[in-house]
Amino acid sequence: MREITLAVALLALASCTPGVPDSAAGVGFGDYQSYQQQRDAELQSSTIAPPPNVSSETLPGQQGAAGERPLSAMNTLPAGAETTPAGAGNQGADSAEAIAADAQAALNAATANSGEAPLEASPANPAPEAVNPLGISEENDFGAVDQQRSIEEDAEFIQENRARYEQIQPEALPERADTGPNLAAYALGTTHSVGTPLYTRIGINAEARYTRNCAKYASPDLAQADFLSKGGPQRDRMGLDPDGDGFACTWDPSPFRKAAQGASE
Repeated sequence: MREITLAVALLALASCTPGVPDSAAGVGFGDYQSYQQQRDAELQSSTIAPPPNVSSETLPGQQGAAGERPLSAMNTLPAGAETTPAGAGNQGADSAEAIAADAQAALNAATANSGEAPLEASPANPAPEAVNPLGISEENDFGAVDQQRSIEEDAEFIQENRARYEQIQPEALPERADTGPNLAAYALGTTHSVGTPLYTRIGINAEARYTRNCAKYASPDLAQADFLSKGGPQRDRMGLDPDGDGFACTWDPSPFRKAAQGASE
């Protein structure tokens, strides 16, 4: 009885075990040999498709018996021509020549009505000459001078310019026409600093008069000149010098003194 039970169990396990597939068979094919044959057939019959048209826009100036040519003609092969892989003969070279011819025709059409030669950019071309928009004097241009005259003639030209050179001799300064106070002479004739009382001043509301009357002058120089012309520095009729230092309003003799000191050094 035990032997029978063991045999039944072995048969049940055998029925549940999956079958091992044939490793020689390819995916979707009966076997690998069939797959290889179909692949070789596809490679032999395949060709490189020409590039699609880029644009349907036509080029101006290309009308003729065949009408206007589209821009995409530069990017496609002639009708009936096929591009084959390398090593398939001279058909690929002929197609390249046709494309180059179309590109040159398009370039000629683009520059036909412009009146200008096409720009040929190449590392072998010399750099364009830089031109100064303001121009350059011919006397500073050695090339222009060399074309106009020789070295000897240029030396004569220099001598002529030197002969025409005229040096103007300095003349004495004219006498001052005005008779008003000389602020520079007055400043250099004093040595005391601003605020040093030298003259007696007596008056009522001196500070108020000083503020009101000094505001009438456009500058301290004008106030000092008027102060000196009306009896200053000894007398101060308008109250421009309430501290008695001899300097009206905010006038300061220091700039004149510094200028004279710098000129003497």
